[in-house]
Amino acid sequence: MHSNDQAYITGVGAFLPGEPVPSAAMEDFIGRIGGRGSLMGRRALRWNGVETRHYALSPGGRPNHSNAGMCALAVRRALDDAGLGPEDLGFLAAATTQGDFLVPGHAAMVHGELGCGPIEIASFQSVCASSLMAAKSAYLSVRTGEHRVAAACAGEFSSRWFQPSFYEGSSLLDDKQRLKPQADYLRFTLSDGAGAVLVEPAPRPQGLSLRIRFIDMVSLAGQFDPCMWAGAGLESHAEALDGWSHLGPQAAHRAGGLALLQDFDLLKRVIRAWVGVYLKKVDEGRIVPDEIDHLLCHYSARSLREEIVSLLEKTNGMIPEEKWFSNLATVGNVGSASIWVMLEAFLRSDRLKPGQTVLCVVPESGRSMVGFMLLEAVG
Repeated sequence: MHSNDQAYITGVGAFLPGEPVPSAAMEDFIGRIGGRGSLMGRRALRWNGVETRHYALSPGGRPNHSNAGMCALAVRRALDDAGLGPEDLGFLAAATTQGDFLVPGHAAMVHGELGCGPIEIASFQSVCASSLMAAKSAYLSVRTGEHRVAAACAGEFSSRWFQPSFYEGSSLLDDKQRLKPQADYLRFTLSDGAGAVLVEPAPRPQGLSLRIRFIDMVSLAGQFDPCMWAGAGLESHAEALDGWSHLGPQAAHRAGGLALLQDFDLLKRVIRAWVGVYLKKVDEGRIVPDEIDHLLCHYSARSLREEIVSLLEKTNGMIPEEKWFSNLATVGNVGSASIWVMLEAFLRSDRLKPGQTVLCVVPESGRSMVGFMLLEAVG
């Protein structure tokens, strides 16, 4: 074993289940609470600007894939992209907001779906930024020389959270049996899919590879309560001892503690904190905006992008919008998988040229975190 000075992304893969689902058909898949269409849904779609998305469900809510299965397909596509196979893999880091099981870990389930021989694995459970947690683990395993081929994948099966049974009979319904906005908004924001990257100590022999200059993760959980969560009700989400595992699943459901929820007021403050972390990186010289050729910034809604741009335009940290790339409108917010699904689409666009840089920014509202990955195209 010997350490390496460099690590490169040599393969990228994405898997989006089913055909694109237009906005008008969403509730055919995720269901209608109380048999009625959502009023919040129409407003949410105006805010987020998503036109189509993908679900790992058939109309009526029958699952067609597992989270782990989608991740395994994305890893296989990343391996194919690099000209390798599952037998070449030495390390697998898997990320998700919530795996198929509570136990075992997501990486074990993905490894089982891959069906390859013994490898080292690591599971990362968070929200959107868990993708970069997994990527940093793969990156470091290659740089230390422990592994020559490492994969980082991320997958989401968000639509299963949005079935009516997660809400009916709970305190999340108001007196008119309408779903409270803290729960209903996310039903029209999140979608399903998986993505993966392959990391090696040298660039691929032909075509472009992406040298990883750095991956930085910054948690602000010491400053904020949970902003997006599942496992506690609306009133008790700041107290870990009031979570679902202490109440029991039936009592937790009645309290609205088994659904995915969002605190909108806190989110506004968290956005400013994300921008503050980015500007600190700029002030320190870790990120030099004028040297960035392409920006891939994960955001859950068009309205959030507008808020971020508004804040950056008042500073010296703005990267011109013509350098931004996003596929949010066509694939939706795929949570932790979003950055890999976006990177795969960006590379297929043929915009990237050798020597150019790509800055990936992944904020998450879970308990306020933001990750940065700086890449340089070689080949």
